[in-house]
Amino acid sequence: MPFQPIPIIRIFDEAMAKTFYLDFLAMSLDWEHRFGPDFPIYMQVSRGNLIFHLSEHSGDCSPGAKTLVNTDNLDSLYHEITSRDYRYSKPEITTAPWGDRVFEIVDPFSNRILFNEHTGT
Repeated sequence: MPFQPIPIIRIFDEAMAKTFYLDFLAMSLDWEHRFGPDFPIYMQVSRGNLIFHLSEHSGDCSPGAKTLVNTDNLDSLYHEITSRDYRYSKPEITTAPWGDRVFEIVDPFSNRILFNEHTGT
């Protein structure tokens, strides 16, 4: 059975999280859960086989995490994402110290997503 890790990413504001993950990254909202009215939200967003859980619950995880996401289409993903008007993130493609091509985006809660394309070097 293959394993698929699903990062839990700490968020602090539902509207800001949806703007970043749904609008800017073009992910889909799969489901939302609250234990009751005015409780923190826990939701799943996805794009293809990339899945994140976003949580306002303070005990789930720490803000400022970094997630590495491997992709075979770095250039097309980069051009798609940067074609959207999002004033808080203007990533650039660089070469990582290990030789792969990467670009990093930071969500409104200081969590980092590093998109990585293996170059074979």
